[in-house]
Amino acid sequence: MVVSAFASGSAASAQDADLAKQLSNPIASLISVPFQFNYDSGFGPTDGDRVTLNIQPVIPISLNEDWNLISRTIVPVIWQEDIAGPSGDQFGLGDTVQSLFFSPKAPGPGGIIWGVGPVFLLPTGTDPLLGGEKWGAGPTGVALKQSGPWTYGMLANHIWSFAGDDNRIDVSATCLQPFISYTTPDAWTFALNTESTYDWKSESWSVPVNFTISKLVKFGQQPVSLQAGVRYWAESPEGGAEGFGFRTAVTFLFPKK
Repeated sequence: MVVSAFASGSAASAQDADLAKQLSNPIASLISVPFQFNYDSGFGPTDGDRVTLNIQPVIPISLNEDWNLISRTIVPVIWQEDIAGPSGDQFGLGDTVQSLFFSPKAPGPGGIIWGVGPVFLLPTGTDPLLGGEKWGAGPTGVALKQSGPWTYGMLANHIWSFAGDDNRIDVSATCLQPFISYTTPDAWTFALNTESTYDWKSESWSVPVNFTISKLVKFGQQPVSLQAGVRYWAESPEGGAEGFGFRTAVTFLFPKK
């Protein structure tokens, strides 16, 4: 009986570690709903603050025996204060980014996991200082490899604006997100990444470097990933965030039965 209980516990731990590792894969065949909280400061001449709650559902759709379509959505809910000098407070939605990845169900040569597709910028900002008031679109892609406890790869996209308010600045931005993570047998994950963006219009970089620690836990039968970490703005445009910020997240997972 003791051996059976130990085996059952080991199997559960291995399952938790596998779920935690799947979370490190942006296009895993796993429904997840992250609520990611970010705090940044140093905006503008009066060192304004911004708090962003990113709601980021990831939904895989099986197209056939060989291919998945992965939907990744980022809906930001923002509170900010004096980000453009004495500009006051704003609270509401920012612009939504919707990505769709066509991805083979089986890894490619060398164990490479990849996906490509379109990305869309939707002007859902509820205030002129919360969004760019532009419609945009472009290509996106991701490639990664998972080897033992390690996951490493890169997600990238480029968005051009094609419609919207003519009085607002056009969008032409490249986003590069290299990442590496290590998942332990007891479902802890240590991750390092950047979410670098190059704005071709202003010819400037935004480069936040993020280090996070996550732990997969279960509330009853519901698996949840809890995350906390820090970030440092290695580069930012004039008037952008500076110094250190922090990130926390709660991710609800819905694995296939």
